[in-house]
Amino acid sequence: MPGPKVEPVENSPALPDYVDVVVIGGGIAGVSAALELVERGKTVALCEKGQIGAEQSSRNWGWVRLTHRDPREMPLMIESVRLWNAMDERTGQSTGYVQCGATYTVASDVALDYEKRSAEELQSYQIPARILSPEEVLEAFPEFGLDIKGALHNPQDGRAEPQAAAPAIARAVLRNGGTIHQNCAVRTVESVDGKVTAVVTEHGRITCDAVLVAGGVWSRLFLGNLGIDLPALWTKGNVQRTEPVPEGPEGTLKHPEFAMRKRRDGGYTIASSTPSRYQLTPDSFRLFFKFLPTLKNEWRSLSLGIGATFFQALRLRRRWTAHEITPFEENRILDPVPDTKLLDRALATVKGFYAPFKNAEIAQRWAGYIDVMPDVIPVISDTAGVRNGIAGLYVATGFSGHGFGLGTGAGRLVADLITGQAPCVDPTPFRLSRFSDGSKMRPMGGILQR
Repeated sequence: MPGPKVEPVENSPALPDYVDVVVIGGGIAGVSAALELVERGKTVALCEKGQIGAEQSSRNWGWVRLTHRDPREMPLMIESVRLWNAMDERTGQSTGYVQCGATYTVASDVALDYEKRSAEELQSYQIPARILSPEEVLEAFPEFGLDIKGALHNPQDGRAEPQAAAPAIARAVLRNGGTIHQNCAVRTVESVDGKVTAVVTEHGRITCDAVLVAGGVWSRLFLGNLGIDLPALWTKGNVQRTEPVPEGPEGTLKHPEFAMRKRRDGGYTIASSTPSRYQLTPDSFRLFFKFLPTLKNEWRSLSLGIGATFFQALRLRRRWTAHEITPFEENRILDPVPDTKLLDRALATVKGFYAPFKNAEIAQRWAGYIDVMPDVIPVISDTAGVRNGIAGLYVATGFSGHGFGLGTGAGRLVADLITGQAPCVDPTPFRLSRFSDGSKMRPMGGILQR
């Protein structure tokens, strides 16, 4: 079964000879950055190897949450929510964003204590989260039959439509004078005296002053060809959607066994709260020591294996020239096979214990690859301070399963860095150099809490 159908975006007729900024990658972070830049008067060309939003930006759960954020992400997430609230008016398009609230149920006293601390942390940001009793959960979600100890409810958490959001923002980029180039992989970045001068795409060269790499799981490979190390790994997320459920809840719900949110077509996105078995790749061994703190945090929920993914990654070319066909042209859109056992289990739980979903029918299932950093927070940074870094080369990637909600704020922050404006939040936690300057990795955990 193919991946989700993403709303189409018009392609610009020709590559420009020159722009101020080339954005590589048409996911939520890339299009958000492009919109920020064109609104500030910069000329921008966005190059996407496949289709706008066709990889993880359209394959995620669709949550826009403030809850369960790493404290280092919270200022940026607050900014992101502010931007999501205005995005439909700003773009003249529908992203499907609704601040519907989210409820995080727990089945043990230990988990409830954790959620009480989470509520206190959110309240310190003036976010009106609170703990619900089991009876209050039943009031909000009638006929919910699973035994729970209570829940954390955050009325400011929301949702948007992954298949619509990035395309909506991209169309606003076009309307503001930017250009969009799909099925147009960037092969390399050219520089003179350590400064960006151009990119070479499969369809030609664009002279530019700055380049943003927002390529999701492909960013490590692209930067590695330039001699820049981005220590990112891939993991897989699995999602399914149902046909419309007439009596389903408006609010988003998470349980230790599943997560669900309403879609604007009346169906529901339902996913497993349990991550897929992690398939080891050669990079898993290359980056073992960088990811050791994360492994220690996540080992109880991780299941490791070696399969076809290992050998596919082993065959993937890591070096090429501007005149060669690249891995990006050979892999336009990643469409991995979903883990049906996990999805079956999540759906069976929902259907068995939540009455409105008793007869829910599956409409579609898919999977997507998530780029994960050793400390489980993104890179939003220039590259000038790292080995082989290039002035004018920027990165916004490694969102570790948190990127859909963070994408709008990430776009603003990296646009601030590119244009030299005062950053909307402190960019220090997101600097690329933290992986090479001796900084201690401090992963909070919860890679798949997206």
